[in-house]
Amino acid sequence: MDDGRNPRPRRAGGRAIGNVGNPAVCETSRTDEEAPQAFALELSSFQLRTTHAMSPLASVCLNLADDHLEWHGSRTAYRNAKARIYEHTQQACLYPADDAVVQEMVDEADVIEGARAIGMTPGLPAVGMIGVVDGIVVDRAFGKKRWTEGIELFEIADIAHLASAGAALPEHILRDAIAAASLARAAGVEPGVIRDALRDFSSGGHRLELVNSVDGVRYVDDSKATNAHAARASLQAQEDRSVVWIVGGQAKGAQFDELVASQRGKLRSVVVIGVDQEPWRQALDGIDIPVVWIAPDARDPMEQAVKAAQQLAAGWGTVLLAPACASLDQFSSYAQRGELFATAARELHG
Repeated sequence: MDDGRNPRPRRAGGRAIGNVGNPAVCETSRTDEEAPQAFALELSSFQLRTTHAMSPLASVCLNLADDHLEWHGSRTAYRNAKARIYEHTQQACLYPADDAVVQEMVDEADVIEGARAIGMTPGLPAVGMIGVVDGIVVDRAFGKKRWTEGIELFEIADIAHLASAGAALPEHILRDAIAAASLARAAGVEPGVIRDALRDFSSGGHRLELVNSVDGVRYVDDSKATNAHAARASLQAQEDRSVVWIVGGQAKGAQFDELVASQRGKLRSVVVIGVDQEPWRQALDGIDIPVVWIAPDARDPMEQAVKAAQQLAAGWGTVLLAPACASLDQFSSYAQRGELFATAARELHG
């Protein structure tokens, strides 16, 4: 394979804006010497719903799962809002190659002539895709010789540090890294720059973060898992029948029956917090494992949840905070929710 090396690689520069970071209008209007030359926008479905003039160089939707349905009014409206990310794309519409729903968004998009659909996969890539060969992420989409050769972007070992301590790298983190690398390749960033950036990258807090180990039990904070899709990815990273799962919060119109049914094999027990518990009562009805319900009006719901989880863990496995819900019913943010979980876990004694 072509390793894509350049003796003097061009360094990429950019800044995150949109749903995170600074407002886009502030950054894109800068004219000072330090003004970024490229921008990475994370756009929420709320922002996309009212966005009409954007024309991105490259765009990607990582998944579609029920979220914010109470705001959008229906799954179809939510789906259509997210699909707007691909409208007027100039070069590359990136999508998970195993997700037919997102691929349909790409197929339907009104793009700039010449824009290509490029699949991303944790498996072997076909021509026109980016994927994995023998532990190496390989670009078969942007290289001039993509019909016969792939360009090495990075090794899975380069992002192993993004796994929580003592755990294997979750597949969704690999998928995220492939997506980031794919966007960079669409912008002409050299492989060496991508590799170095991923080696140096550290994720924000409350993302599968090991906060304590007590008496054989791991306490993992994934408070950032604010919807069912994120919680599913978090659970899939755990060993079978090992998890005491802390869930609940603002359901945002979502139901959790499918999530619970699909991840039952990971669970030993469940602790439910939050004011909006009815969707969880429906999803957990008849489940053959212990379920503890923390009172919606509890003054210290996270402390109670962690203590209950410790009792349920009984000296082995993982207590996992992956709520599948927003946090503003009982906390000021998902970050505060995670911090209170970590504090309570660190105060435990064997």
